[in-house]
Amino acid sequence: MKHVTEYRDADLVHVVLDGIRQTVTKPWVLMEICGGQTHAIVRHGIDQLLPTEIELVHGPGCPVCVTPLELIDKSLAIASCTEVIFTSYGDMLRVPGSGSDLFSVRASGGDVRVVYSPLDAVKIAQQNPDREVVFFAIGFETTAPPNAMSVVQAQSLGLKNYSILVSHVRVPPAMHVILGSPHNRVQGFLAAGHVCAVMGYWEYPPIAEKYGVPIVVTGFEPLDIVQGILQATRQLEEGRCEAENAYPRVVTFEGNRPAQKLIERVFEPCDRKWRGIGTIPDSGWRLRQEFAEFDAELRFDVEAIQPDESPLCIAGQILQGLKKPHDCSAFGVKCTPENPLGATMVSSEGACAAYYRYGRHVAGQKQEE
Repeated sequence: MKHVTEYRDADLVHVVLDGIRQTVTKPWVLMEICGGQTHAIVRHGIDQLLPTEIELVHGPGCPVCVTPLELIDKSLAIASCTEVIFTSYGDMLRVPGSGSDLFSVRASGGDVRVVYSPLDAVKIAQQNPDREVVFFAIGFETTAPPNAMSVVQAQSLGLKNYSILVSHVRVPPAMHVILGSPHNRVQGFLAAGHVCAVMGYWEYPPIAEKYGVPIVVTGFEPLDIVQGILQATRQLEEGRCEAENAYPRVVTFEGNRPAQKLIERVFEPCDRKWRGIGTIPDSGWRLRQEFAEFDAELRFDVEAIQPDESPLCIAGQILQGLKKPHDCSAFGVKCTPENPLGATMVSSEGACAAYYRYGRHVAGQKQEE
């Protein structure tokens, strides 16, 4: 694929790192929103190559990690029904609910299947008219268009056995909560490039202005990330607070308007609970009334499930940039990928999973490949 290897060029990365060292004069705390960026940063040791003045903290941009516990328990209840074929992305199968996970349901005889697209779930519904097919529709703005399209397609096909369990969340409201907290440490954001590829970044200038923080749209390769850090650092050192695009090969200011219109057609804003963080107003999407027949929560009457989080898991503080994974007493001891307490240890984009995988078990420890 074109435009990949050059963004992993170590010499070019070090040129930008030199630019950061020449720019920074004060300590700054930056948050990368996306869990994919977190894994790239930890995998390549980017945080350890930065000057000591720059601290990176990890944001709530892992969709698996912020899916609330009650949605996990609802998925378990639905998947356990004998008439149901429950479909999901693979990451969700290991996420712990109150007592088990979707892998356990499958091991006990539940028909739980991994799919790569919600449209695959629609095909399964077509092929199994005598079964209820449910797709676990999680994610940020990135996955909302295909999830919306699956509902539109199911409606056009007249499918009565397809529904989605919706757990969509939106980035801008979470940024408001983080920046508005009295405990906030974040002085600048590296915004998630794939989210902005869909939504653009027209929502970000008012946030940057209101809280006085730079927001730089950033990609996922090492050169993308250090370039985003450089642009955010320049703004901070110059006293500017603007929304900038360091990922122009993918992102435009307006974003993908047809995708946004599809989202607006199928979903409407709602309050949404984030795992470990709590309810954030207008931070989610739910199906509009005209598509309510495809709402799995209504179809299976699981709305009353309201479990409690594990008191040992500090994922909420990690997702708000207040603590690092190795600050958790359970990290690597009571909480491991084999026996996770929270989703941040399970997800391929989880901060705890990144720290565990790459040997960051104590503060300042060098990366182990």
